[in-house]
Amino acid sequence: MSRNPRQTSTSPDEENEPAAAAPVLRFSGVSMRYGRGPQTLSDVSFDLAPGSFHFLTGPSGAGKSSLLKLIYLAARPSRGLITLFGQDLAVLPRRELPQLRRRIGVVFQEFRLLDHLSAFDNVALPLRLAGRKPKAYKNDVAELLAWVGLGPRLHAMPATLSGGEKQRLAIARAVVSRPEILLADEPTGNVDQEMAVRILRLFVELNRMGTTVLIASHDRDLVARSGMPELRLEQGRLSLAQPGAGTPAA
Repeated sequence: MSRNPRQTSTSPDEENEPAAAAPVLRFSGVSMRYGRGPQTLSDVSFDLAPGSFHFLTGPSGAGKSSLLKLIYLAARPSRGLITLFGQDLAVLPRRELPQLRRRIGVVFQEFRLLDHLSAFDNVALPLRLAGRKPKAYKNDVAELLAWVGLGPRLHAMPATLSGGEKQRLAIARAVVSRPEILLADEPTGNVDQEMAVRILRLFVELNRMGTTVLIASHDRDLVARSGMPELRLEQGRLSLAQPGAGTPAA
């Protein structure tokens, strides 16, 4: 059979090249407003590739927290398409949302720790809610607390922890279930610069282990130090900035 002249040949090397991985997250023309108010987000489009690391920047009121809420399924867009892990959220049945949420870790600006639980129990809570037995996760939680520098504070109550310790505890809780995407809303807003750099190193290490990371931040020094690309929001519209001149934290 003769070949269609419009067909092009493919070299063996091209045939063996792996296909580009599908994005873990895609926004296509997404807009959002609260009630009848002005649009918080306007025609936002971007992709997050598996294992990528981005900062989400912009002035107060630009829509950073609203964008994060859309990603962790705490809100729905007014218009546009969001695809998460290959799933179109507009047609996804509600009963499947909890399973999708478990693939996302969130570090909130206000920590959201439970004051009546110890550091260990705060981190273990997502595993308990998922039905795992204490014997199965005890060592994992202890190792994770040691990794974020809280090994000696295993049984401490949140009220006795410093701001930096609370933030690292919140990070440990967010990643204990090994999420594929980690979102952080101003994770260094309540700590000094030395602690901010230490927290950045934790995120960089998680990213090197394969986690997709998106951090909303006002900290220009931290963004520059990271050398990571920015998704910048201005008046609800998104643009991509190139990586800063800084060297990624080790």
